[in-house]
Amino acid sequence: MKSITIKGSERESVGKVSTKALRNAGAIPCVLYGGNQAVHFSADAAAFKNLVYTPNAHTVVIELGKGKSFNAILQDIQVHPVSDKILHIDFFQLFDDKEITMEVPVKIVGTSKGVLAGGVLRLNQRKLKVKALPKNLPDFVEADITPLEMGNKLYVTKVGKPEYKIMHPDNTVVAQVRISRAAMKAAQEAAKAAKAPAKGKKK
Repeated sequence: MKSITIKGSERESVGKVSTKALRNAGAIPCVLYGGNQAVHFSADAAAFKNLVYTPNAHTVVIELGKGKSFNAILQDIQVHPVSDKILHIDFFQLFDDKEITMEVPVKIVGTSKGVLAGGVLRLNQRKLKVKALPKNLPDFVEADITPLEMGNKLYVTKVGKPEYKIMHPDNTVVAQVRISRAAMKAAQEAAKAAKAPAKGKKK
């Protein structure tokens, strides 16, 4: 999985006054969990642009100076209800020998036979939760829709790789090809046309 580096600085004070001052200065207060103790830090708001405002999944390298560096993933974001500005971000620390669960996007590949026949593709799951060691976390879960006929569904058991485990029930539908109204109407008209000659035959 691709990684983004965020350069910040540790916070000496975590009170409301200092937190407000950070936000007024264009910085975002953050907390890193998962280690022996929580690490409070802040970073410029611009540093999170490629992490937050993207559909892609990334791991994060948090550099706090003085040789302190942590591997982590984004865990939670608090956003202002009116302005949509980021108020606070929580991260979870990664360790090479510990599995982690996170959401990654689904990437559709192939051309469905059902779609070529006039069906409509519906992506039921845009993201899937996967569990793996940090080195095995995928950038995306590939879903091949090539075999799908009209009316078929692609279940979660048909996607993924051995390097990671998908944390969803086996009956979870990733994508499906629905019969479009146009295709349904065409099928009905074809059925009527097939019956018409039979009605017109003389006994």
